[in-house]
Amino acid sequence: MFIIKHRKFFVSLSAIFVATGLVLVWMYGLNPGTDFKGGAIYEVEYTGVRPSIDIVRSEVDKLGLGSVAVTPVGEKGILIKTKPIGQVEKQAIGLAITGQSSTTEATTTSSVIEKRFSSIGPAVGQELFKKGILAIALVMIVIILFIALAFSKVSYMVSSWKYGVVTIVALFHDIIIASGVAAYLGHFGTFEADALFLTALLTIMALSVNDTIVIFDRIRENLKSRSGRDFEETVGISMNQSFVRSINTSLTVILTLIALYLFGAESTKNFALIMAIGMFFGTYSSIFLASPLLVMWEKASKK
Repeated sequence: MFIIKHRKFFVSLSAIFVATGLVLVWMYGLNPGTDFKGGAIYEVEYTGVRPSIDIVRSEVDKLGLGSVAVTPVGEKGILIKTKPIGQVEKQAIGLAITGQSSTTEATTTSSVIEKRFSSIGPAVGQELFKKGILAIALVMIVIILFIALAFSKVSYMVSSWKYGVVTIVALFHDIIIASGVAAYLGHFGTFEADALFLTALLTIMALSVNDTIVIFDRIRENLKSRSGRDFEETVGISMNQSFVRSINTSLTVILTLIALYLFGAESTKNFALIMAIGMFFGTYSSIFLASPLLVMWEKASKK
């Protein structure tokens, strides 16, 4: 009952988190990756000693591909970002970074192993972005309909559709905070909002909804059995019964994501980071936001 008793504090804290996330997105905006704005990503790893990044950048600049970003990855890898290119330009880059280009003297005798390569045009990138936003919107609509149907038999205290709306509010809470962190890291670091970022948001939504529905389902069962004297007490009892399970489940996932961030591949670090942050706040919203909002809504409807 502690959370329900102090529900105004926890809801206000969530409002502060959301406001901070919105301000960060408004101030800095998301830094779109090549998946959405178009461009090419070419990541390689040297079999021997990696040459100086300045030398590699100089050799690639000689190819006349326009603005090119060359960044180190680990001890032997490099990541090259350019405008959209084809196989011919890609092969030219491969020759240049291994010192086999005819326009320069050899910079290294080491060969490279291709780790990944993708090239997406601006039109395709914009289409991917639109479909991603559409996917998020459709997921939210389906969630409202599903929860309204699932809770239709316990709508005598709180209308079933309100469970769905509160779940969507909790999802917006999680997505906005994760997007705010991404905007901050994109402005002050190298974080890019790419397809993996969109995947992370959709995954956060799925896991957060799962947590919220577990608690709501317990509320539904306790309402049917008349476990509490009123709706507030029933919600409090339900949360006491579900609190430990939700925390333990989420903590297991978060620890796994932290391990992936610390020891995983460079290409998945941003994904793991956003997922871990999203899971943390998703657990918070399921426990400290969704159920307290239901109680506040129920009490407001009686006035």
